[in-house]
Amino acid sequence: MSKVTIVGAGKYGSMTALRTAEYDIVDSVVMTDIVEGLPQGLALDMNQSRYVENFNSKIIGTNDYKDTEGSDVVVITAGLPRKPGMSRMDLLEVNAKIVSEVTENILKYSNEPIIIVVTNPLDQMTSLVSEVSGLPKNKVIGQAGVLDSSRFAYFISEKLNVPMNKVEALTLGSHGETMVPVPSQCKVGNQNLTELLSDEEINELVQKTSDGGAEIVALLKTGSAYFAPSSAAATMVKSIINDSNEVMPACSWLQGEYGIDNVFLGVPTKLGKNGVTEIVELELTNSEHEALKDASVAVKAKIEELNSIISQ
Repeated sequence: MSKVTIVGAGKYGSMTALRTAEYDIVDSVVMTDIVEGLPQGLALDMNQSRYVENFNSKIIGTNDYKDTEGSDVVVITAGLPRKPGMSRMDLLEVNAKIVSEVTENILKYSNEPIIIVVTNPLDQMTSLVSEVSGLPKNKVIGQAGVLDSSRFAYFISEKLNVPMNKVEALTLGSHGETMVPVPSQCKVGNQNLTELLSDEEINELVQKTSDGGAEIVALLKTGSAYFAPSSAAATMVKSIINDSNEVMPACSWLQGEYGIDNVFLGVPTKLGKNGVTEIVELELTNSEHEALKDASVAVKAKIEELNSIISQ
């Protein structure tokens, strides 16, 4: 019996649960939250769409971690969402406590699940889950690159007025200020992006991508993005459950790949039933490679900041 658990029944978590269920690749999708009635009500509503949408995966809403027992994959969305003017770093202390407690509760009932972290600040929270869980490094993955690449692809599509399915986009590095765009690996049809847009135009799209989440937060006034983020998380779940080893950018543990050691960082990653099955090393330009190394240094500094907060 295959099972996926989504921790957090807010908009991000509930949408991830629904998208995962609609793929119809597991027996059940469990959605747990601390708010009584919320996951149960959402699950009931979602289950009543199964006939129309033609999927069999059952959605279970619960406030009890025991119902997550035997999960193959766990997606942690729980945490305080960003508010206007709030940086990801502002979230660090409160979300570190939440994510630590969630990780401990999950491991009471599931033996070595694969954990996908989406709670911000993403890089630190992924590192924290790895430390708290003690799981093999390949079984802890952060979701950022799929979302950032999708945002980048959207802005490229809009700029060039081309269909989305003609665009190939890629971002690596950290989720946030040190996101690393990889124009050398981006294409529109059979043409490289660098042949179609100037460096200035590409940098403009990169900035829009980096600011993508914050722009949505500012427009919504309350809450943050969840349609695109949930698509990103669910597609990672699908690759793992189906053992398809699809290559996608994910926050993964590096041990010398790209000349970078001992840090979780966004890189092209094959995802299968064992989690990270391979780090794919692409040929980057010198500037892209240096930017990736700079991102790793920045993430390590953030981890030190996290450790100092935890030790207080």
